[in-house]
Amino acid sequence: MMEVRHLGNTDFEVIIECFLSAFENYFVQMPTDHNYYKQRWKAAGVQYDLSFGMFDGERLVGFIINAIDKRQGYVTAYNSGTGVIPEYRGQRIVNTIYEYAIPELRKKGVTKCQLEVITENEKAIKSYAGIGFSICKHYKCYKGTILSDGVQNFDLKKVEHNAIDWSKNPYQDLYSWDNQKESLAKGNYQYYHVYAADEIKAYFVMDATSGYVAQFEVLGDAPLQWKILFTAIKSINREIRINNIDDRLTNKMRMVEAFGLENTFNQYEMELFLVTEPSLH
Repeated sequence: MMEVRHLGNTDFEVIIECFLSAFENYFVQMPTDHNYYKQRWKAAGVQYDLSFGMFDGERLVGFIINAIDKRQGYVTAYNSGTGVIPEYRGQRIVNTIYEYAIPELRKKGVTKCQLEVITENEKAIKSYAGIGFSICKHYKCYKGTILSDGVQNFDLKKVEHNAIDWSKNPYQDLYSWDNQKESLAKGNYQYYHVYAADEIKAYFVMDATSGYVAQFEVLGDAPLQWKILFTAIKSINREIRINNIDDRLTNKMRMVEAFGLENTFNQYEMELFLVTEPSLH
């Protein structure tokens, strides 16, 4: 018998095995390290009792992993991962899980659902649109080896999360969920100020081991500042990956490409308001 239940009583290993089965042969290669997801979902703020799965008897065959937090004025359920194992596809399982989940989320005060989906995944986009989601942002993802001839006149200082003046960055609202400051605070990231002539010219946030850069900004927009920033990042790790640059940030994307990174895939952010007239509160 097929039944939707929350995942609060389901062992993490059961969830991750279902997740990896669902994402086998996906549009992009997904990490297989179980601990990667444990840490990533912890940073995102996943609540397993507000995440939901489709069970065939006791077998988990589909899921929606929800992170819950108040972001940008809304209590939001961010979909950190949706999937159905191959032999159960074509049965509208994701739709059925959302039909069950939305009233449960409303009861907990959630006013908005949010997710990201690869732009090539037309089937999923159509499914989400049928549930009521609409596209609100377009993100581009990059990776590669930083090309820079090496600016020498800069200083790099490792700082704590609260040393970054997030309010000075006008683009915080354009970062995706996993890259927002609230998620970074719970993740395994290092924070750096980049100085030149004793002034902060830029900052970046990255996982130095993997080369994943979660945030990076110049405090100004001169080409030299970008050069200093990318040289500083290169001094930590020259092989980097950047997910979800909002495509409205045209100069930022131009600089990323100028320093040798390639656009690997793109994503949409989609949202669904659970209140009739959304209002910030």
